[in-house]
Parts: sequence; C-alpha cells; structure tokens
Amino acid sequence: MKVTMEQFINPITEFFKTANKSVVYIEFSLFGTLFIVAAIFLYLFFNKKKKIETEEDCQKEKNEEKKLENKKNQKSPKLINKYLDLHLHLDGAITKEIARELADIQGIPIETDEEKLENLLSVSSDCTSLNDFLNCFSLPLSLMQTPLGLSEAIRLVANNIQSHGVFYAEIRFAPQLHKQKGMSQEQAILAALEGIKKTSLKVNLILCFMRGDDNDAENEETLRLARKYLVPDGGVVALDLAGAEAIYKTSKYRDLFRRVKIYGIPFTIHAGEADGPESIKDAISFGAKRIGHGVRAFEDPEVVELIREKGIVLEMCPTSNKQTHALDSMENYPLMDYLEKGIKVTLNTDDMGISRTNIIEEFNFLETNFNLSYEQKKNMIINSINAAFTTDEIKNLLLSQFNF
Repeated sequence: MKVTMEQFINPITEFFKTANKSVVYIEFSLFGTLFIVAAIFLYLFFNKKKKIETEEDCQKEKNEEKKLENKKNQKSPKLINKYLDLHLHLDGAITKEIARELADIQGIPIETDEEKLENLLSVSSDCTSLNDFLNCFSLPLSLMQTPLGLSEAIRLVANNIQSHGVFYAEIRFAPQLHKQKGMSQEQAILAALEGIKKTSLKVNLILCFMRGDDNDAENEETLRLARKYLVPDGGVVALDLAGAEAIYKTSKYRDLFRRVKIYGIPFTIHAGEADGPESIKDAISFGAKRIGHGVRAFEDPEVVELIREKGIVLEMCPTSNKQTHALDSMENYPLMDYLEKGIKVTLNTDDMGISRTNIIEEFNFLETNFNLSYEQKKNMIINSINAAFTTDEIKNLLLSQFNF
C-alpha cells in the first residue's frame, strides 16, 4: 500500500495541537523536529524503493511477455509464408477441382459425385496399401494426353501451389507417359513449356526417366530431348529417375546417367524410398547432387555420413513417405536427425493431390510432431534455394524475398 506524506505528518501535528505549552512541549519540541525529518526521509526512501521495484517488475513482465511472444512466433508458420517445392510430380498434384476443369475443357466425362471423385484421385491419411496409392495416378494421366490438357495442367497446378505461398517450384513429369492419344514426347515437353508461360509463378521443369523392363528406347528419347531443350532457367532444367525403385534397382541405370553427366545435364534421382541405402550410394556414385526422398539412409550410418560429407541435398516428403509406408513408423521419421547431423534437407509435397496435402501442411506436420523450430525451418528454405536447378542470379533473387 502506498504511504502518503499526510499519513506520516498528521499524527504528529495532532499531538502538538493538543499539547499545552508546558515542559512536555519543550522537551518534545526537539524530538518532534527530529521525528518529522526522519519521517520525511523514510517516506522518500520507501516510495523511491517501491517505485524502483515497480519499474523492475514491469520490465520483468515485459521481458517475459516478449519471450513468450518469441516462442510463439518461432512455431508460427506466419513468420515464413513463402515456400519452394523442389519435388512435385505433375500427375500426383491433380486435385478434384483441377481434374474437373481439365475434363471440362477437353470434353472428357468425369465422375460427378465429389466424394467419389476425390477417392479416385487421392488416398486417405490412413492409407495402408502402396497399390492404392499407385492406382491414383491413372485418372490424372488420362486428363493430360493432349497438348491442351498438359499445358493447362501445368498452369492450374502452378496457380494452386502459388495460393499456398509457393513462389518457386520445380514440376517434374515423364514425357513418355503422355503418349496414350498420339502425342510425342517432344510435343508433351512443348505443351509443358507453354503451360509455364501461362502462370505468374516461377516454375522450372524436370523430365523423368522411368524405371522398367522394356522402356529403354523411351528413356533414350527423353535424354535426347533433355539435351535439346535444356536451359539454365525458365524451362527444362534437369532430369530425374522415377518409378518402382525396389523392383528396378538404381544400379541398372548407371550407363544412362554416365551419359547424362557427360552431357552436363543436372539431375536428381529417386533413391532410398522404396529401396534401401544401397540405392542412395548408387545414385551418389552416378554424380547426383540431389536425392529424391533418401528417407532410408539412416539404415546405414556410412551412407548418412557420405551424404553429409558430399553435401548431398535430400528432397524429403513426409506425408508421402507415411502413405507409401517407406518407414514402419513415422515416430522415427529421420528428418530432424538428418538436420542435426548437418545434412542439407529440403521439405516438399511429392504428390500433393494424391496425398491431400500442401507445403504449409508439410511444415505444420513437422512443427506439431517434431517441434520444428524457426531456425530449422529457415535453414530448410535456404537449402531449397541453394539446391534449386536455376541460376545464381535467380537464387539471389529468391533469397532476397526473405528477411533472414
């Protein structure tokens, strides 16, 4: 309780008013004077001390509030609301809205029931079968078998991910999978190039070789066209190897990538997803600087060290890995451990339409389940910028969008 000057002085004043001018007055006059002086001193001392304590308490409270706000902000995706997606399959990114639009502009009949259509295009979060996941590619591919369908798919997917904060993307697709209605691989590539011209999003294209038994000629054609259309930025910028990794081993494609390297074409390879760390070792031995997924590297500590030592970038996709059962349990998902070991990890969506996800939800998953910090999130964004298949000029421009 605050003590006022009046509360100190009034009792003394009343004493002197009632006292008669006797010896008592004389004897107490000197004492009274000293008492008043002492009272004033104590009043000033305690009020000053109280003021200091109050100011200190206020400052402590402000500091605590600031700490709480900083802690809250570190986990808030609003601090970083711009993203890159380096591992995005076109045929896996077709949502029901995009599918319906592609069907309409091409006059293709499509399921009218919204729930049934979504089930044809995607799997639920508790997907238990890899076959269920792979079956979801059939419908999207059927909608991209004409130049119009393919170019519009690129535009619509680009606009969709842009609405989630993506401001740079590398969309990958296999030209050989778009020949069902007579399109050539070259026509498919030209259609995709036309598509990226119709969006304001910064998009580059990655062409995929496909793993298989009898498609060597198709892969050779993809390689020839990659050489023809390769640019530093603004078009075809790299190659990839996709498909059934566990059945068609990465080692089978050593000669193909020997020539890719000779031609100076940048590339990434799906490895360590359906197959183990040996697949990653093969990809690195080919000269890959980026690995699609690489989630199973932890099964061999030597491979983990090889990735760290060579600065290999991992294109990780948690939701996809969960649904394809790349790991027995997501509780042991190794992304955070890779980060702590100094491995260059990036976060991506893989097949966002099939997985019913987007880049924001991928980051939210890590924040919620693994306490991803602001610094770790920032580092993954920077990793993505540095690993992008583009020019240094574009990388600097991308980095300038952030206040890191």
